[in-house]
Amino acid sequence: MKSMRKVYELLLSASKAHARWDYETSMNIVRSRKRLVILGLLALPALLFAVAFAADPTGGGLPGMLGGKEAYTPAFYDTWIFLISILIGLCAGLITGCIGAGGGFIITPALMSAGIKGILAVGTDLFHIFAKAIMGTTVHKKLGNVSVPLAIWFLVGSGVGVTAGGVINRTLYEINPLLSDTFISVVYVVLLGFLGIYALTDFFRLRKAGVDVGAHHGESPHGAEAASGKVGLPARLQAMSIPPYIRFDEDLVPGGKKIPAIFVIISGALVGFVAAIMGVGGGFLTFPIFVYVLGVSSFTTVGTDILQIIFTGAYAAIFQYAIYGFIFYTLAMGMLLGSLLGVQLGALTTKVIKGIYIRGFYATAIMAGFVNRLFALPKKLADMKYITLAPETGKALTTVGNWAFFVVVTIFALWVIGTFVARIGALRGEEA
Repeated sequence: MKSMRKVYELLLSASKAHARWDYETSMNIVRSRKRLVILGLLALPALLFAVAFAADPTGGGLPGMLGGKEAYTPAFYDTWIFLISILIGLCAGLITGCIGAGGGFIITPALMSAGIKGILAVGTDLFHIFAKAIMGTTVHKKLGNVSVPLAIWFLVGSGVGVTAGGVINRTLYEINPLLSDTFISVVYVVLLGFLGIYALTDFFRLRKAGVDVGAHHGESPHGAEAASGKVGLPARLQAMSIPPYIRFDEDLVPGGKKIPAIFVIISGALVGFVAAIMGVGGGFLTFPIFVYVLGVSSFTTVGTDILQIIFTGAYAAIFQYAIYGFIFYTLAMGMLLGSLLGVQLGALTTKVIKGIYIRGFYATAIMAGFVNRLFALPKKLADMKYITLAPETGKALTTVGNWAFFVVVTIFALWVIGTFVARIGALRGEEA
């Protein structure tokens, strides 16, 4: 039970680390007029694309690879799905800004619920993350924190992991598109089920104890010790004699620290594999692995994490999905627009809402995603002839899962936005 609890805390800290990166990159975009202009220029073709489909739903006048019915990766696309992508990005941004934990993990299940094939949802989410990274990350301010050897060896591993994850997703799709959807759904069922159960348990425990929490409650109290590399797993890994070695943190520790390169490669491979399979971005796991497993200081981790997100995201999005036609550019732009607004509203709302309520919605949103993918599985398994199920029953279960997910997420979004509007006077007073 303790080991499972540690895994949950690791995943939660990973989610929070990704949320911090997401918030920072979003703010960098919003505060820069130049970047907003670039975003507008990028979003304009997406809007025109959606309008074109509204005028000609058959997609007859558009290149097949862009989503026409005769594409190598056929998918039906219309203006409604574009609007849904903005709403999905908005809700993910609200979760990120309001809770301080990454909301990106709901994007792939949400896109699949909107009718997008799983592999397209993964590829599009990765492209959305990559686009946000190159637009909003101020790398030059962080490069002093980057350990170049650490980054290089990590990227070697992430390249291997991303390639493996991309090949698996594409191979399953080639065998049977339904098999690909089922595989991605199962991965999300396991992850969201695990996270959701522990998040709900935490919420009820804290509520019973009468403890209010903020966005960063739940960080490991041993984080600073683990980051020093002098105790626990980091100390054991750094003490092993497996050349070649990587030196890092020279500016913080006399002589720096060293660790066998193989552990950094393995970490990179794990992060890249998860990113390519789920479309959640490499930063989701990098920060906790660096700090709590490898013993890298937070100072060095921040810069290296930002750098790897750009390269891992680029390689995964472009070379594993885009060149094979598994990305919808229009959807990615819609999500980017929605998430930028959501992050701003969510971050402001945290100033006037008790953390315990936010945490409750966080747990509920995760469980809604879990129920959504769980209820979609019977129909997929029946369509592949793995189980026997009446078509009406499978369709009904899928519909229930979709409604449960979107109703919960919409209620959360309306609650946050409503609270923001109702308390805007208090927020103005705080700003003043």
